[in-house]
Amino acid sequence: MVMREQYPATAGRLGPQERSRSWERLGAETFDLVIIGGGVVGVGAALDAATRGLRVALVEARDLASGTSSRSSKLFHGGLRYLEQLEFGLVREALRERELMLTRLAPHLVKPVSFLYPLTHRGWERPYTAAGLLMYDTMGGARSVPGQKHLTKAGALRLVPALKPTALVGGIRYYDAQADDARHTMMVGRTAAHYGAVVRTSTQVVGFLREADRVSGVRVRDVEDGRETAVRAHAVINATGVWTDELQRLSGSRGRFRVRASKGVHIVVPRDRIVSESGLILRTEKSVLFVIPWRNHWIVGTTDTDWNLDLAHPAATRSDIDYILDHVNEVLATPLTHDDIEGVYAGLRPLLAGESESTSKLSREHAVARVAPGLVAIAGGKYTTYRVMGADAVDAAAVDLPGRIQPSITDKVPLVGADGYHALVNQADQLATRYGLHPYRVRHLLDRYGSLVHEVLGTANAELLKPVPGAPDYLQVEVVYAASHEGALHLEDVLTRRTRISIEYPHRGVECALPVARLMAGVHGWDDAMISHEVEVYTARVDAERASQAEPDDQAADAVRSSAPEARPEIVEPVS
Repeated sequence: MVMREQYPATAGRLGPQERSRSWERLGAETFDLVIIGGGVVGVGAALDAATRGLRVALVEARDLASGTSSRSSKLFHGGLRYLEQLEFGLVREALRERELMLTRLAPHLVKPVSFLYPLTHRGWERPYTAAGLLMYDTMGGARSVPGQKHLTKAGALRLVPALKPTALVGGIRYYDAQADDARHTMMVGRTAAHYGAVVRTSTQVVGFLREADRVSGVRVRDVEDGRETAVRAHAVINATGVWTDELQRLSGSRGRFRVRASKGVHIVVPRDRIVSESGLILRTEKSVLFVIPWRNHWIVGTTDTDWNLDLAHPAATRSDIDYILDHVNEVLATPLTHDDIEGVYAGLRPLLAGESESTSKLSREHAVARVAPGLVAIAGGKYTTYRVMGADAVDAAAVDLPGRIQPSITDKVPLVGADGYHALVNQADQLATRYGLHPYRVRHLLDRYGSLVHEVLGTANAELLKPVPGAPDYLQVEVVYAASHEGALHLEDVLTRRTRISIEYPHRGVECALPVARLMAGVHGWDDAMISHEVEVYTARVDAERASQAEPDDQAADAVRSSAPEARPEIVEPVS
């Protein structure tokens, strides 16, 4: 067995050199655990395993957070509506995780956010809702966000002038938390790498290794160049979300549960289209609709419908968008229109298959099972509880690991960038002077990188400290850093996940595709032909997404969206 090489402390850098070295390690070492899936549960399990002292490798067919984990409502929340469904354990667990993120694990990435709950009935609704929110305020233990505040109708309208006066009789303001989901997932992955995990994207599982009746590893394919290698391990964890059943079939093992995909669509509109100092939570006939503050924008969503088509590229339809607009416009004095929309994204929730007709009523509890000797599957749950899910998956795999494993400690392990963050916030003005930036820009960077901000800015020349052409919220150095340290291999990785340019600007990233590709070329060694190819592939993706959003139904939208080329040329879909 090859001894693990000791690397210098680079805060879990995921650059080209690390990528090359990780391929060698995958083929040469025997791991305790191989984790399939680079969503938040997979990277959470990798961090959990690595900090228990296990030898762990994580492989992801596309990019970190390329599936569900970049397409959520971007909330760390207990799930207020789950109280009505009497899922007290889930809410308590989620609120505890929210508190950990805000205070200890990721204060640079997870922030408090306020919501107004408009009351529409006199009498019974205020005490009923207040009782639920009182439970919400107290179930999570220590509180780092304010408790509920009751407002008269006039007070609620002062907080949210955008509301129709007829849309409410009063309101209650409460707090939850939010984060850039894709950035948070990537930072969990980098933290796992920092503690010794091999984290490799564009690395697809195409088969399982077996010794007698047990799973003993996986066969993986580098979907950039088509190379394959065998990765040996004492146990494998399937953390692939909506792909769980597909990987289950590939393994030849019978699953203990099935996963059902539910599509959720969100729209993004400019901040000035809704005059408000707070987010909103609105009841619908099926579930709830959020209006969520997002920097200079609002995110409005979500829908909740069955999806049985392409898992990699769920498509939003005209009817999905109309549903969101119709429901939010019921309460807005100035209605939103299609012309107001800057971005649209669709994601798939991996729900545990149940008897209910409605996906919105399926449990968000997670399930973990040892489906065969050496193979564990985990699915369900919600983004907020990823850390608990990761720990449960590693615990379930323990029976297949040699020796006794240590208990989970990730509730005590801050993500990279967390240490020193609060001090740097207090020093934002000095940092701004040092780097020649406006203080607001430095604060924005601190909320994306935390104490890694010095690593980001330290090697930047004057040109790289200029904004990205066509996307002034981001600096050019952030693009270079995404490619050199954050594992971004393709243009879409930067424009849709390392930044959120694809949903924050009406051009959806097309106007800055060429300059961003040129910045990435310096890291990855792309020639002019490769730069042009990356721009063409990304532009085709945007065109297909725009066209799908004009289609009336899922089948038509899926056909249009699926016609766009893949950024990763050697990917196999489906693998079964």
